[in-house]
Amino acid sequence: MTLQGRVCVTLVTTITAFAMLQAVAVTQAADSQPNPYHVLPNHFKLPEGRTLGSTAAIDIDRDGRSVWVFERCGGTSQGLACVDSSLAPILEFDSSGKVVRSFGAGMFVSPHGIHVDRQGNVWVTDGSGKGAKGHQVFKFSPEGKVLMTLGKAGVTGDGPDAFNQPSDVFVAPNGDVFVADGHGGNSNARIVKFSKDGKFIKAWGKKGSGPGEFETPHSLAMDSSGRLFVADRGNSRIQLFDQDGKLLVALLAMPHIPGINPVFGQRPRTIGIFGHQLVAVEVKIAYQGHMATHVIKSRPDPRHRFGCRGSIDGNAHQFRSGTRQLRHL
Repeated sequence: MTLQGRVCVTLVTTITAFAMLQAVAVTQAADSQPNPYHVLPNHFKLPEGRTLGSTAAIDIDRDGRSVWVFERCGGTSQGLACVDSSLAPILEFDSSGKVVRSFGAGMFVSPHGIHVDRQGNVWVTDGSGKGAKGHQVFKFSPEGKVLMTLGKAGVTGDGPDAFNQPSDVFVAPNGDVFVADGHGGNSNARIVKFSKDGKFIKAWGKKGSGPGEFETPHSLAMDSSGRLFVADRGNSRIQLFDQDGKLLVALLAMPHIPGINPVFGQRPRTIGIFGHQLVAVEVKIAYQGHMATHVIKSRPDPRHRFGCRGSIDGNAHQFRSGTRQLRHL
């Protein structure tokens, strides 16, 4: 069954919009599945005096249980949340919810994407810039040592050594690095590929709505056959490429739900892959003036990489950037 035919397993939203959105989505589901998760309140514990900001992204450690969080230095929005902060925005939580390490203080302007590669290294993107910081991609060791930096600090560009609001990063099994470069507006709209040692290989895509074009390439994922999935948020679709940039197929993120603002109602934010399957798409939707996050799943498997990330023990971890919440389900 197609993704469009298996809408609505989990609905994550504000209390105000929850009942309305759930009712609409469930009635549209051709083959909905029960939600196997429940919230464990206060599972994630921050040091005394530390508050959680808008959570840019999360990922699961290679141990399958620890959770890496990239948050905006206690701030409430993207903007320049970390530019003047001394807080470390990269945090690792163990399976009990305890912070075991944090790093990256003073390095970022606007945290955005995070990816943990097969060796356990932590990759992040700084999605904005101010002064001599921002518009870069960093590779850290699990202990927080900077191993590689891509892009020029505080400099925007569309050449082989510069970015303009990079949104996400993904490392292929062979070590090649893919960067989703752009976040709408006057930023870039392309995918940039580097070798494992950071050497530029190629770039593809441009701003637009045609095949292989992008309007905010917001998130990256890869399936077991090596196909690169790009959440083309502004165009309300997911595009699949081979690793040389050849377009394979473009997918709608979700069918239209009556009553949902069509401009915001089909915008994929993050995508989840398990094996050879596209298992989840997280989209932002608007309903009667309320903004909410909705997770569409094509199969009931918790082990995916998206806004509600799953671990090998079957637990799921969800961030709610608008409400500054990180939850264990």
